[in-house]
Amino acid sequence: MAKVTGLGGVFYVVKDPASTRSWYRDVLGIDGEYGPQLNWSEETGDSPYSLISHFGDDAYIKPGAGGFMINLRVDDLDGFVAQLKARDVAVLDSVDEGYGKFAWLLDPDGVKIELWQQCAAPD
Repeated sequence: MAKVTGLGGVFYVVKDPASTRSWYRDVLGIDGEYGPQLNWSEETGDSPYSLISHFGDDAYIKPGAGGFMINLRVDDLDGFVAQLKARDVAVLDSVDEGYGKFAWLLDPDGVKIELWQQCAAPD
């Protein structure tokens, strides 16, 4: 039986696509021909996964714009946050939940970016 095997992408409208792509390349270090591209073959974590999560309100998404958020996996959250701060990128907050570490920032279009270091395999 055919099945869905993963997230294919996130697509949304911005005022200046070239500028937004440059920000993702320069600030987050991800680039690709059609926009930031993530290669899952580079993931080294234990039982890595992607998640599509649904919320009843936008409290978790705030102060992001557009009613959605992009979650990006990182291999070393503390190191990545230090890199962001060294570039004067505002980090909204960070937390360690045990199963994962999280930090948040906004892209140049106001979309909330959640950085996630998976620290435990899913149950």
